[in-house]
Amino acid sequence: MFKKGVRVDFWSFITLISLIFFGMFLVYPVSRLVINAFQTQEAAGVFSLDNFVKFFSRAYYRKSIWQSVVVTFSATALVIVIGVALGYITTTFQIKGIKLINILIIISMFSPPFIGAYSWILMLGRAGVITKFFNNVLGIQLPSIYGFRGILLVFTLKLFPYIYMYTKGALKKVDKSLGEAAESLGYYGLKKVLKVSLPLITPTILAGGSIVFLRAFADYGTPRLIGEGYTVMPVLVYNEWLSETGSNAYFASTIAFIMIMVAIVVFALQNFFSRKNYNMNMLNPPTPKKITGIGAFFAHFYVYALTFLSVLPTIYITVISFRNFTNGSIFAEGYSFANYAAALEKAGASIANTFKFGIAAIIVMVLLGTMFAYITVRRRNVFSRFLDACVQLPYVIPGTIFGLMLLISYNSGFLVLTGGSTLIIIAYIVRRMPYTVRSSAAILRQINPSIEEASLSLGYAPMATFFKVTMPAMVSGIVSGAILSWITTIQELSSTLMLYTSKTSTMSTAIFSEVNRAAYGTASALSTILTVTMVASLLLFFKLTGNADIDM
Repeated sequence: MFKKGVRVDFWSFITLISLIFFGMFLVYPVSRLVINAFQTQEAAGVFSLDNFVKFFSRAYYRKSIWQSVVVTFSATALVIVIGVALGYITTTFQIKGIKLINILIIISMFSPPFIGAYSWILMLGRAGVITKFFNNVLGIQLPSIYGFRGILLVFTLKLFPYIYMYTKGALKKVDKSLGEAAESLGYYGLKKVLKVSLPLITPTILAGGSIVFLRAFADYGTPRLIGEGYTVMPVLVYNEWLSETGSNAYFASTIAFIMIMVAIVVFALQNFFSRKNYNMNMLNPPTPKKITGIGAFFAHFYVYALTFLSVLPTIYITVISFRNFTNGSIFAEGYSFANYAAALEKAGASIANTFKFGIAAIIVMVLLGTMFAYITVRRRNVFSRFLDACVQLPYVIPGTIFGLMLLISYNSGFLVLTGGSTLIIIAYIVRRMPYTVRSSAAILRQINPSIEEASLSLGYAPMATFFKVTMPAMVSGIVSGAILSWITTIQELSSTLMLYTSKTSTMSTAIFSEVNRAAYGTASALSTILTVTMVASLLLFFKLTGNADIDM
């Protein structure tokens, strides 16, 4: 007998399935990682702080966490300054071609970061085209792109769109009458921005800043390609796991645990400082003003130059993908499709895997993510709140760490999943499902629950009501979330690098391997295929949603 008041229906069953899923593929791997962090390879099963002592007592490891924090905070600060300024300019003033600008910035935001690093190496590396031009023609020796400067450059140009989108979205909700009231009190120009606009959107900027920090802190591909000795935490975890002296899962788990704690602290600080929030009725939405004279020149120059720099890596990779190469890395005369032929021959299976794994993950994300969204919105209880926390937790877990957690958990024991595609698909589902859940939840909050109640009153079961009434009304939110999940899934590198084998390689891992082998022709062709797929998906998103913006 069930206790009185406990409902056992379709949604109770889905809640149970949800808890089992996240219990197996999130909670259990996290707990295994934490347990391993407090053990050593020499004394497995015995609580120990030796790995922490080893980490903090050796200069090499201390330096890695310091370098991670320095480059990440530096990038976050630069991104906030650049992104807030861009958001303010495009929201306050009329900028010619703003729709195209928004599309290009969003494309740069969703392009794989490691492709940006690879492109900047080809342009500004020791043998880069820009480096050679300045050195041979102008006699100017450019500073090295490698190390801290290169990582900072790539992070800044890759991540400023996040702050731009957050800032623009927040400024669009600031009632115009507030600015007019400020002007009546004598606040104009920069003074009005600092005293009125900036305080209102500070919580939003902090939220965007935390996302930027976590993405930069978790990025493995960029510092691995362009860091050259500037070791950061994700690279350190990967190196320790695949050490030449033998894999040490316990010490790698300790480093991963420290990374997760840093991420949690940053996330908690952002929530603490974002406590003060402002709600506005937006009776008078802001409208961009026409700008003339020298101000118009500088505003347009800033917007156009920043947009160009953000999409330059994508443009350059696309152009050189048609260049002929000698020995894979040296430019030869002429253009052809030879790189694409080589890419299809060498990495055809990787291209196919990218689509197979991505489609399989998206199908599960749509089915489970839509139902998870329904539970968190319509069935509020302790279980739905726990489920909501599980959906958001992957935001603070770097991809390399998540891959390591799954390896530790399912490399042996009661369920062995390593070596095949299953674990890769599961990693994609857990890491990228938040897009689908958030988008579905947002549209669900706009649907009146009375239509579901009417369906139930007519005798339809909860499951039939959901699939025949609720889900069709959620189509726009489901599709937009699924497309964003798809875009981020097909370019996933960090977790895939920890989980793939020669038979389960994807385009991102194939590109990474080709770059490491200096096979730039093949790598550029694969990068272009991946980029074209991503751009086509984004254009489909814009078409279905009817605008060229993405709500952050």
